[in-house]
Amino acid sequence: MKKDVLNAEVLKELTGVDIYCYNCIDSTNNQAKRLINEGKQKTFLVVADSQTAGRGRQGKSFYSPAKTGVYMSYVFHPMADFSNSVSVTTAASVAVCKAIEKLTDKHPEIKWVNDVYLNGKKICGILCEAVTDFETQKVSSVIVGIGVNIKTSDFPDYVENASNLGADVKRADMIAQITRELSEIVSCGYDEFIDYYRNHSMIIGKEIDYTENGRVTHAKAIEIEACGGLTVQLESGEIKTLRSGEISVRRR
Repeated sequence: MKKDVLNAEVLKELTGVDIYCYNCIDSTNNQAKRLINEGKQKTFLVVADSQTAGRGRQGKSFYSPAKTGVYMSYVFHPMADFSNSVSVTTAASVAVCKAIEKLTDKHPEIKWVNDVYLNGKKICGILCEAVTDFETQKVSSVIVGIGVNIKTSDFPDYVENASNLGADVKRADMIAQITRELSEIVSCGYDEFIDYYRNHSMIIGKEIDYTENGRVTHAKAIEIEACGGLTVQLESGEIKTLRSGEISVRRR
């Protein structure tokens, strides 16, 4: 059996993009920002065996022990369709799910906006960040940070409801497939993948809680709208579309 190692030359051959590969780093997103600041302008990928300060959405940390997961940041320069955070995070979750389905027999689901779940537990977190050009004030680069628990276990207490993919797949193969899926999505446009996202949603029709400006509100998830927003019905009957925030499925 081949060793599960990450090699920049092999990954570049598999993905066709420039690769920056590290044994250990604070955060692949942080390193992506540093490389952009150094003038890197092509599409590129940052990967690491482990992270000491992996980050997730809402200021959360992402547990990143050595050689048990995929820790990667894909950097591209967006078309207009990918200038907002919901569309980018939606695209990223679709890319991860497609990669998992092509490489394994697993059937992942998506918890809005972009967490990937398997059998009711989170196996992937995604953090997308935009870099704005100072002069034009337009988004010049988008960093798509992705962490997938391939065989990570023994999670610390602060990590809730997490699990792993539980499949015999090499990290390099998963990184390459996710990168290929992302490259295809950002070149084809938003309309090409929104139906896939809807079909893999784990929350439509369910009672949820969403947090907005520090306030928790009860609602029912109705549908994913055309641009990735989540349409919900409040207890008052009011219909509202969420563009950002954190949700949880309400336990009965």
